Amino acid sequence: MTAARAAVEILKREGVAHAFGVPGAAINPFYKALKEGGGIAHTLARHVEGASHMAEGYTRTHPGNIGVCIGTSGPAGTDMITGLYSATGDSIPILCITGQAPTHVIHKEDFQAVDIASIAAPVTKMAVTVLEAAQVPGVFQQAFHLMRSGRPGPVLIDLPTDVQLTEIEFDPETYEPLPVYRPVASRAQIEKALSLLLESERPLIVAGGGIINADASDLLVEFAELTGTPVIPTLMGWGAVPDDHELNAGMVGLQTSHRYGNATFLESDFVLGIGNRWANRHTGYKLDVYTRGRKFVHVDIEPTQIGKIFAPDYGIASDAKAALELFVRVARELKAEGRLPDRSAWIASTGERKATLQRRTHFDDIPIKPQRVYEEMNKAFGPETRYVTTIGLSQIAGAQMLHVFRPRHWINCGQAGPLGWTIPAALGVATADPQSPVVALSGDYDFQFMIEELAVGAQHRIPYVHVLVNNSYLGLIRQAQLGLDINFEVNLEFENINSPELGVYGVDHVKVAEGLGCKAIRVTDPNELGAAFEEAKKLAARYRVPVVVEAILERITNISMSRTADISDVTEFEEIATEPWHAPTSIRTLKV
Repeated sequence: MTAARAAVEILKREGVAHAFGVPGAAINPFYKALKEGGGIAHTLARHVEGASHMAEGYTRTHPGNIGVCIGTSGPAGTDMITGLYSATGDSIPILCITGQAPTHVIHKEDFQAVDIASIAAPVTKMAVTVLEAAQVPGVFQQAFHLMRSGRPGPVLIDLPTDVQLTEIEFDPETYEPLPVYRPVASRAQIEKALSLLLESERPLIVAGGGIINADASDLLVEFAELTGTPVIPTLMGWGAVPDDHELNAGMVGLQTSHRYGNATFLESDFVLGIGNRWANRHTGYKLDVYTRGRKFVHVDIEPTQIGKIFAPDYGIASDAKAALELFVRVARELKAEGRLPDRSAWIASTGERKATLQRRTHFDDIPIKPQRVYEEMNKAFGPETRYVTTIGLSQIAGAQMLHVFRPRHWINCGQAGPLGWTIPAALGVATADPQSPVVALSGDYDFQFMIEELAVGAQHRIPYVHVLVNNSYLGLIRQAQLGLDINFEVNLEFENINSPELGVYGVDHVKVAEGLGCKAIRVTDPNELGAAFEEAKKLAARYRVPVVVEAILERITNISMSRTADISDVTEFEEIATEPWHAPTSIRTLKV
């Protein structure tokens, strides 16, 4: 068979059932093999970067998924670099397959011939141009081994056209994936970590995205319950413990944090981090504030992450699931021996902060204040909802005010945060899980970056609801400019001569969405948001296309965050909740 057909057969035997991509001359032999081999569905993207983000969304939806994105030579590969960067930053395995000029002209400045392997190397676990057709099976086998082993991440395989077309000897029936390698904690390590936890009075667990990647959320909850230890999920670990669980202490950080989360963290004396990176939006830049007065144990699958930001008191290189299995086993033994301390007072104090330190969401202002949008989303979308978002004030406010109850139900591009990520990622999520409701969240600029991908949802009948909060501003950048006393090149308003009813809000997103084959609803009154969300769900179910709900916001809102990069100094720009009706969808009714 051709090397391209061998590659397709390996994809199927590694569990790939779906791919996203854009064909082109240099990758057409692979597409022929994809068609003739069968067994792998394909979604045609409108932009190759969009295909890479669709693959990310697909991977992030279910344990074991590996999204595949395909493009031709030259600009297709460079377009997918952003997706590879995003995937490597968040430890997401995706496979990027690119076409390449024939081997004998790669270095002769042939049309669309670029050294994509060198360009992609810094943002992948492996990036390789295969120059010998007989190596194709081994390279693909190694790719899946690397993507799944250790800290997960992406791989790029570049296939010259002549390599794709060369016939090789390959027996797919005897193909077997390589064993996956993951470091595993020892019992002695777990016992030492637990001894430090038992010595403390006010311990916390910081639960990172590694717990979700390892499909270890149930083990985390069991361990937290056994030891009576409240849990602080990171943004990437959100959903590992349900928001309404007694031991969920809220999120910590400069931006995507809760008032009660930061307050509880600052009261702690011991922190067990599992599968987290100590990212600076979580710790703040003033590490002395974050670390002072508390001991740290750090468990991470990647040994070089331990001590990367600050030196913990003890570090363990281990897969999160393997570590938590041992943590649970040893904790059960300690409980049977009566050696686990009573943490009820500490848990109660955590709950007290959760009930008293809340932000206000209920406002009746017109134009709409963004907080009200998230309040109505909490009412309209249930615990089975998979939220998808990337960056901006919309994401920050959403993380402060929305609720997540299950792992992989907050699907967020965390480290890279590229604008435009949300639409294609949501399409990937909805493709991977067509049974669950998918709700995307974007500001107007994120929405406009890859708006053409809405047509993919229309063409391939991929329904989801997209909440678009429009203030016609680069809101987060405007807020970041406050410290510099400027407001420069961040306002997007203009009077659209074709849609004068919009005033200065400029782009008519409703017309654009409809022009791309989707449905759209514009809301200007906060009291109409709930009805709009319900109508959007009905339209998505009826027409099987993306449905946009655009909320016209007040132009300027400052969302709570630290202006000093200090988690103990978060500015509350808006009114805080002082009455229960100020935050009617809060996890706990406000205690006054």
